[in-house]
Amino acid sequence: MPAPVPPAPDGETYSSWLRRRLEHLSMSQTDLATMVERTPAAVSAWVNGRSEPRGDLKDIISGFLDPERTDPSPRADGLAEQTPMPISISHEHTPNLTSSVRWHHRPAHHDGGREYGNAAAFAFDADLSVLAREATQNSLDERRDDQAPVRVHYTLHELDGTHLDDFLTALRWEEVLPHYEEACRGDQKVSRSLRSALDDLSRERRLRLLRVDDYNASGLTGPEYGDGRFAAVVRRQLDSHKLTGGRAGGSYGLGKATLWATSRFGLVLINSTLSEPYEGRQAGRVIGRLDLPWHEVGGNPYAGPAWLGTPDTDPEHEGVSRSWWADHDTLRGLHLDRGAEEPGTSFLVVGAHDASGDAESLEDMHDKLLRSLADGFWAAMVGGRSAGPLLEVSVTTLRNGQVHIPEQRVDPHAYHPATSRALQAYLDGTTVDELTTAHEVVRADVPLIVTPLKGQGRSRDKGREHLAVLLLTPADENDTQVNRVICMRGNRMTITAHRPRELPLGTTGFQAVLLAGYATGRADEEVRLAEAFLRASEPPEHDRWDRTEELTTSYERGALSRLKEFRADIDTTVRSLLGKRRTTSSVGPAVLRELLKLEVPGRAAARRTQSFPTVRDVQATVDERGAWHVTVRLRLPEADDPWVLAPVAKFDVRSGGRPSVKWELLVGSESCRAENGTIVVEPGVRLAEFSGVTDPDTHPVRGAYARLAIDVPKARGGAT
Repeated sequence: MPAPVPPAPDGETYSSWLRRRLEHLSMSQTDLATMVERTPAAVSAWVNGRSEPRGDLKDIISGFLDPERTDPSPRADGLAEQTPMPISISHEHTPNLTSSVRWHHRPAHHDGGREYGNAAAFAFDADLSVLAREATQNSLDERRDDQAPVRVHYTLHELDGTHLDDFLTALRWEEVLPHYEEACRGDQKVSRSLRSALDDLSRERRLRLLRVDDYNASGLTGPEYGDGRFAAVVRRQLDSHKLTGGRAGGSYGLGKATLWATSRFGLVLINSTLSEPYEGRQAGRVIGRLDLPWHEVGGNPYAGPAWLGTPDTDPEHEGVSRSWWADHDTLRGLHLDRGAEEPGTSFLVVGAHDASGDAESLEDMHDKLLRSLADGFWAAMVGGRSAGPLLEVSVTTLRNGQVHIPEQRVDPHAYHPATSRALQAYLDGTTVDELTTAHEVVRADVPLIVTPLKGQGRSRDKGREHLAVLLLTPADENDTQVNRVICMRGNRMTITAHRPRELPLGTTGFQAVLLAGYATGRADEEVRLAEAFLRASEPPEHDRWDRTEELTTSYERGALSRLKEFRADIDTTVRSLLGKRRTTSSVGPAVLRELLKLEVPGRAAARRTQSFPTVRDVQATVDERGAWHVTVRLRLPEADDPWVLAPVAKFDVRSGGRPSVKWELLVGSESCRAENGTIVVEPGVRLAEFSGVTDPDTHPVRGAYARLAIDVPKARGGAT
């Protein structure tokens, strides 16, 4: 006989009780229908909660399913039925009494189609920093109580010896191992990676787990197969299913794939405490999912995905493994026990690793998680008087159940002091109009014009204006990267670090934060429109605001131009705020001192006179759009009139002439000025510097595939 079923929890529905008993006995609905002389359709209706049997029939069913009656079946009125006399079961209907939890492998497609791995897992690198970003963002998007932060706890755990053996036994490793052995025989990337993982496990007898627990989150609510959070995560691909009123950071449904990508075995176990009951229960909803490539075992072909659970008795899904309500001992054996009863979900990545290769030891993995969480979510962890932190994150490392590195909570002010100071000043309402000290924060608004959705705008309607918030403060002395604008939206999700153009020469290092959409703390209609507009302009990585298919197909023409204008306005606002800053330096910037340096007359006369400007130095980079950003330094001969130059950017190709490309932006500096596509240098200036950005729409090939040459001829009709 199987182990006794635990007593029915308060509030459990009859359908849940009936399904639980059938699963425990590995009995099908058809078997039960035959035993009680009812149709399979009637039993299916009981199991799925569409109807219930009458009271005396419930007694008969209870006798069949549990002659010993350790737990009474629930009645519709909430009262327990009296235990009936045991009813004997004929031999032909005696159910299989083996344990019901097992692995179910999806059969191969009937049309011969094959997938040699989960394509969604290749959308991101199997890097701990990527996992930290995507998993934590998903938790933040599921924040339940707006008055308290989401708490996310990362636990690294290394197992060996008997601890490893016990875990593999609980995982039913011997049952799934033949599938691994066959799946790793192929020549595809996933097969080779699996072969390496199995070889290392066999040789080292060591396994690393990474558990991600969140609290004050929604949990994986919803039915087993229908629409809901559970099915979106466990059963489906590219299903985001975010119910956050448009505030979600993610929108593609790809982020969850990083959990499986970080597992060397493509295996993740899940335990969820639900914010809304399912089948009358909330705690301990457990399932495992395995992603393998197509393979054959014993002559039977399998598609690849597999689930650890109990066999479903519904004829429509008969044999499929569904989630089950696990007891404490099961959770502890699978390392899935949660430390609190709050709603949320625990994901256990089996065979966790960092594919980048820069975090191989437990200590390195621990430190990388801390840094990555601080870099990606410092803003969500900052609180102030007007709004508390949205998120709390910590990391702990264990070895065989013992603490190896104690829990460390991520402090945003320790990792990013300047930007954290800026955001806190905004939340506290202590920003200023002009910087006078090293710890003040100045604020300004930056307009974003939101283009109308197609079919919703009026003729010649440019769009609605949203005022984003720009915060600027002096950089911290330990900052390794300065003069950046950290752009974010939604639940303070960092999108990109933007480096403003045409900064004043000699600018003292600063840090700036741009809050757009719901990150401003406002919730009006313009905010909602801006949030949706910016989210539509983000690729799956959510790391920039630029051209996407959703942006161009959903919004009227001009959407991309509005984004370019927004970036330009950010730069203009930064320069304006820097110009308001009081300075006490009497020496002047080094570049300006170079421009004003006097030459000894005798030495100047001894040099050969230059008759035309020459390029002294060019510095250039290519951004994510493929545009070239160049800074050009010129040496100019003496002249009585201004030099009017027309810089030309050309792609240096292997054969033929150099095709010219257009400038998207051309700006001067203190030594020259830009006018109508030309650079004007006043008489007497011997060294000049200007900057430019090429227009990627005019590139004959992608910017990264060519070299760039800069010519600086005189403008036609320009003075010499």
